[in-house]
Amino acid sequence: MGIAEQKTSPQAAQEAGESSWHGIVLQTLKRNEISLIPYVPDRVLTLLIKNLHADPFFTTFATAREEEAVGIVSGAWMGGRRGAVLMQTSGFATLANVLASLAVPYQIPLIMFVSERGTLGEFNYGQSLVCRTMRPVLDSLALEHHTITRLDELEFIADRSIKQAVTTQAPVALILNPLLTGGKVFDK
Repeated sequence: MGIAEQKTSPQAAQEAGESSWHGIVLQTLKRNEISLIPYVPDRVLTLLIKNLHADPFFTTFATAREEEAVGIVSGAWMGGRRGAVLMQTSGFATLANVLASLAVPYQIPLIMFVSERGTLGEFNYGQSLVCRTMRPVLDSLALEHHTITRLDELEFIADRSIKQAVTTQAPVALILNPLLTGGKVFDK
């Protein structure tokens, strides 16, 4: 079999019954009792979002802005419920204030899954700028963050990061790189 024939797309792997990145994220959230999932719609996260909506364990809904989703998850934590926010890199650019004034000082274990745009063939210069500033912002706020590029590392990093966030009561960003997700497909 040729090399080209050995490679399978994430969709083909899912159809073949193999683990998909979005299936691993869903199961990891469930295993860690994270049931509230507000998000801002994103094409890369579409399959994860659809699967979360389909699972009665989760309360999943779209928000108008990422700051709104962070506020909802923060309030839920204060009320005894765990949540995670799904967003795209460009949406992260709006979060510095809410992270610095709410999540960090009030020790909210905010779990952020960020689909990474702005790299690996990005056509939108604005996305590229935001991508280059995301990690320095996370570092300046002393927030734990991991860029996940491989399926075989996803479950370990996501599970341990969630456990650490809850135990230390500190936010964490899990950046889902296009090498993992396939990224946004650009139409010609």
